Amino acid sequence: MPTYLRRVALLAALALPAFSLQAQPPQPPHDGGSPAAKPPRRGADAALVRALQDHRWTLQAATDAGGQPIAALLPPGHAFVLRFEGERLHVSGGCNSMNGGWRLSPQGRLDVSRLAATMMACEPALMQADAALSKVLAQPLDVLVAPGVEPTLRLRSAERQTLYFGGQRTPQSLYGEPTRIFLEVAPQTVDCVSGVQRTQCLQVRERRFDAQGLRIDPPGPWQVFHGSIDGYTHHSGVRNVLRINRFTRPQPPADASRYVYVLDLVVESETVPK
Repeated sequence: MPTYLRRVALLAALALPAFSLQAQPPQPPHDGGSPAAKPPRRGADAALVRALQDHRWTLQAATDAGGQPIAALLPPGHAFVLRFEGERLHVSGGCNSMNGGWRLSPQGRLDVSRLAATMMACEPALMQADAALSKVLAQPLDVLVAPGVEPTLRLRSAERQTLYFGGQRTPQSLYGEPTRIFLEVAPQTVDCVSGVQRTQCLQVRERRFDAQGLRIDPPGPWQVFHGSIDGYTHHSGVRNVLRINRFTRPQPPADASRYVYVLDLVVESETVPK
C-alpha cells in the first residue's frame, strides 16, 4: 500500500455559502487561526453566552417548518458538534471540520460569519450534510438554552427550521485552561495492563514545533500510553501526529491519571505498510 502524508493544518480554508465551496489561502499547522472575528456583543445576555461557551453541543434532532425531520442534517452514524470557543464557532462530526466567527445579539439571535473548512472528500451523504448545515448557519438563528444537568440548545431559523442539541460541559469549564502539546502516535498498538485487565494501548512520543510549524529536536523514545484521548479514534497501521490540549485535574481519582487529553487537531496522518 503506498504511503501518503496528510498535513491537515495546511489544508486550504473553504468559503461555504449555501452549497458552494470556494478555496481560500492555506493556514499554518501551529496556533495561527482564521481571520479575526467579532466577539459576542456587549448587549448579549452574559449568562446565555457563558452557557454556549461552557458546553459542547451535539445535534440530536432537526425539523423543518412542518415538523418533519431534516434527513440531510442527520446522516446515519454521525452527529454534528458545535463548540463556541471564545470568538470562534467550531463545527465537527460531518465530513469536514468548519469554523467561523459568531456573535449574539441582545435579542438572543445568533449570527455566524463565513465558515471555513478543511478539504477532505467523503461519502456523498456526509458532504451533503456539511452543505446543509452551513446553509442553516448562514442565516440568523433564534437561540434558546434550557438549563439543567444536561442542558439543551435550540436554534431556529426564520423559515422555522429547528435544530436541537444536547450539551456536555467542556474540559475548559471543568479544569481551566490547557497546556498545548504534540503527540506522535505509532501505527500499531501494544499489549499492556490497565488496572487488572490486559488490553491494547497506544504508543506515543512527544514532538516539538517552532513558530513556523517546523519540527525541532529529535523525537524521544516511544512510551506506552495508558488512558484515552478524547476525540481521537486510532486505526491500526496509521501513524498520526496530534495537537493535544492537556488539562490537569485538581483532584483525580486514585486510579486515574491527573491529566485529561483532548484532541485539538490531527497535524499529520500517514498509512504505514506492514
